[in-house]
Amino acid sequence: MAAGEPILYSLYVYVPNKGAPIFFAIAYAISAIFHIWQCYRYKASKLIGLHPLCAMLLTAGYALREYGSYNYLYSTTTKVPLFVFIFSQVFIYVCPPLLELANYHVLGRIFYYVPYCSPLPPGKVLTTFGGLMGLVEALNAVGVALSANPSGAPATQSLGSSLTIAALVIQLVVILVFLCLAALFHRRCVKAGVQVKSVKTLLATLYASMALILARCVYRLAEHTTGHTNIDLDNIEALRSLGPVLRYEVFFYVFEAALMLLNSALWNVWNPGRFLPRDCHVYLARDGTEVEGEEVRDGRSWMVRIASLATFGILFREKRKGLGFRELEQYPAVTS
Repeated sequence: MAAGEPILYSLYVYVPNKGAPIFFAIAYAISAIFHIWQCYRYKASKLIGLHPLCAMLLTAGYALREYGSYNYLYSTTTKVPLFVFIFSQVFIYVCPPLLELANYHVLGRIFYYVPYCSPLPPGKVLTTFGGLMGLVEALNAVGVALSANPSGAPATQSLGSSLTIAALVIQLVVILVFLCLAALFHRRCVKAGVQVKSVKTLLATLYASMALILARCVYRLAEHTTGHTNIDLDNIEALRSLGPVLRYEVFFYVFEAALMLLNSALWNVWNPGRFLPRDCHVYLARDGTEVEGEEVRDGRSWMVRIASLATFGILFREKRKGLGFRELEQYPAVTS
């Protein structure tokens, strides 16, 4: 069968590769084992717990895809191949937004570590971006489930594709916001003379991770917007009119499987548990020493806090008089 040539009734459009899923299932399983060990070694399950979870989901996703590579034809007598295909797609495609959320959690912990350079209160990072990622996950899961069912009506597939596109667009916007937020923090660190290797290493790792997730989002967006996207299993001409991203399996393994494996391995090597203190109340003082402080309550009104949050802490900062050095260090909204 020529590359890119679809076949009738194939749930994958093409004849799926039988060797690649084995490789990626094993690779993700190894990464998951390392992540689990690192959670135990650094006592950092709350900080990096999403990484082993995603690695295990991806292992299951590619194991199911391996099964599907031998049972890829849609059948009216048994729904097993269809269910395996759908669950495989869902397990694989819901993980990148969760990995993105893990990055926001790490960024928030870095803000706790260097609070006087934080563009916004560190505790707001995960709550704000977590809500957005929750929306992305909901749209993504429903969209993938609907569009991954080739036996469904064209209107159902179109709805699923539209939901997936909406999730990807939101995800892309949030990634760009993240990069702006991280860059602003990075600039403040440079301005404040923060020369801590752990902070530099984690910021570089975050940039690399988000670049991988961004490339994957662009690929997924191209998959749903390039050429014909509705899959008609019993119409060979309709299958041939599908966009190249859907007809060539190599795109999936390069821009989905490989990129997310690199992301998982990236955090295996530069695990945040190695670089950040276990307690978020331990922060870096301006003289470069680690000190332990207490949480300082924000006395501003909720409207002012929202306005400050919307401008990443640049505007509507809280102005306090008579702050001692230690209290100033603890309060992230008071920055230069």
